[in-house]
Amino acid sequence: MAKRVAVILSGCGVYDGTEIHEASAVLVHLSRAGAKVQMFAPNADQMHVVNHCEGKPTEEKRNILQESARIARGDVTDLANLDVSAFDALIIPGGFGVAKNLSDWAVKNKDCTIQPHLEKLIKAFHKAGKPLGMCCISPILAAKILPGCELTVGQDIECEKCVKLFLIIRCLWI
Repeated sequence: MAKRVAVILSGCGVYDGTEIHEASAVLVHLSRAGAKVQMFAPNADQMHVVNHCEGKPTEEKRNILQESARIARGDVTDLANLDVSAFDALIIPGGFGVAKNLSDWAVKNKDCTIQPHLEKLIKAFHKAGKPLGMCCISPILAAKILPGCELTVGQDIECEKCVKLFLIIRCLWI
């Protein structure tokens, strides 16, 4: 029987939504593994919209669910309808939408809050012992709300022109 995996998106685009390459890679690997995937996103406005050519915010307003539909080819469901009992695992690709739309980490850092319904879902998957997969910046969600998770976010400067962002997560599951 195919495993059922919920994938949570946070919009479309690395600077204000889900990082498209990460979402695509996750979906390809789940497909190759024979998983049955359903994508979800909050039905709410994005924190802001970024012009991805310039990397600067615009005055536009966009909806997270509608933007996520670009990645999901229209097949995306409101996060409010995600039933933990219907899925075997949860995956959240990265992108700054995690830090701006699923939480307020982009502006509050370690003092951030997680979108309340998403927090309940992550805790429910964890309590049920179901796997949680989080890419790039999304482990901040688990580190914030699950006891035993530690997370370090920082920069490793190799030269004046090259800066690599690295993310380390250590989960101590007891």
